[in-house]
Amino acid sequence: MNKQTDTRTMLLTASPFQLMISLSLPAIIGMVVVGLYNLMDAVFVGQMVGEYAMGAVSVSYPFTLINTGVSTLIGVGSASVLSRAVGKKEQDTIDKIMGNLIALNLILGMIITAVGMVFTRQILTLSGAEGEILNIAERYLRIIFAGSLFVNFAQSANMIMRGEGILKKAMLITGTGAVLNIILDPIMITLLKAQGHGVEGAAYATILSQFITASITLWYFLKKSKMVKIHRIRLETGLLPEILGVGFSAMLMQVMTLVQQTVLYNIAAQHGGDTWQIILGAALRVQSFAFIPLWGMSQGFQPAAGTNYGAKEYDRVKSVTKGFMLGATVLALIFYLPVQLMPKTVLSWFIVDPAIVEQGCADFRVLFSTYITLGFLITAITLFQSLGKASKASVLVVFRQIALFIPMAILLPKIGGLGIHGVFLAPALTDGIIFIVAILLIASEFRNLTKMKKELK
Repeated sequence: MNKQTDTRTMLLTASPFQLMISLSLPAIIGMVVVGLYNLMDAVFVGQMVGEYAMGAVSVSYPFTLINTGVSTLIGVGSASVLSRAVGKKEQDTIDKIMGNLIALNLILGMIITAVGMVFTRQILTLSGAEGEILNIAERYLRIIFAGSLFVNFAQSANMIMRGEGILKKAMLITGTGAVLNIILDPIMITLLKAQGHGVEGAAYATILSQFITASITLWYFLKKSKMVKIHRIRLETGLLPEILGVGFSAMLMQVMTLVQQTVLYNIAAQHGGDTWQIILGAALRVQSFAFIPLWGMSQGFQPAAGTNYGAKEYDRVKSVTKGFMLGATVLALIFYLPVQLMPKTVLSWFIVDPAIVEQGCADFRVLFSTYITLGFLITAITLFQSLGKASKASVLVVFRQIALFIPMAILLPKIGGLGIHGVFLAPALTDGIIFIVAILLIASEFRNLTKMKKELK
């Protein structure tokens, strides 16, 4: 029995708990180490350079999600097509995946690099950044944009590995890059700090690590991959509509996080100034990092849901979904409890001034109060993406990130004298409402799966 058959059989027969452990654990570790890139930049810069430099890296972070959004568009869309093709045993479709992925990365990666490097300062002003924070952020983000092609290919191709169920190798490759980044960050910051360019040192460390990760990933698909090979590098017009349709909803989550955080930084600047931007930057860094393990679990869930759906095992789709939703909620508790019980300790990782830490603790708790619902939500979104139901996934993402959130972020600070505190309340209240919507959509999809199962008989 070859590797492809082994993986497919495991996805179609293993218990939900076994799938959750075997698929999610390496996916979670892999996604966490990816998240360490930006998190460790903020930690090292905050401790080694200063609060304004940390604020600059934090203000830059939402715009790095342009790259994450593009790699997610390509990677999640391609992985969804791949896992369903594995379930249906469609080798011709499998053979087209990587060539199409590379072509898309080349086109979109070069566009992002060119536009991002030319308009870095104008992009950053959208967040309300100004003065020293803006100047430092411009130097950092321009370097990050220079490496767009490397990060986009490495992340999207890694999603293909997860989509075929090869999660341990995916974890090892991303882990190598993250460990290199952690090693290089303090070295590069120290070398360039004397010249007043410590924050650029963190950016150079990130780009170098991502280049190495992309090189290892390319070598894997050229020399080692058994199921998914690189054939002709070209756009596959027959696959593009489905890849872009499913991937678009996944990209929306990343790109709209850019919009969401940019709006928050802007409103925080209006109602609280630099100090509250620094507090918000630290709080959003923790929230973004805590979201990554849940995203990792969803990446483990995706091949299980897609392959079973492709094989018309509709009852297993439901049971696997329930198992992953429960597991994701338990995982969320690991991050939820420390923030609620020890907010001062967590904020102190990023901010060395005790007075600023004390000032932000209560609002940090509020911002994080509905994080516990996100395990259910991200599993629901991933289910719809895996089944090719892009519209339902997009509804949840658009309302969570834009349609409901932005009005709340604008209005709440003006209600009842909330001021800056309304900025921290808006994301929490939005997630509570979207959680209810997600429950209703999942219930509807489960009824549809039951109907499809009956029609097979």
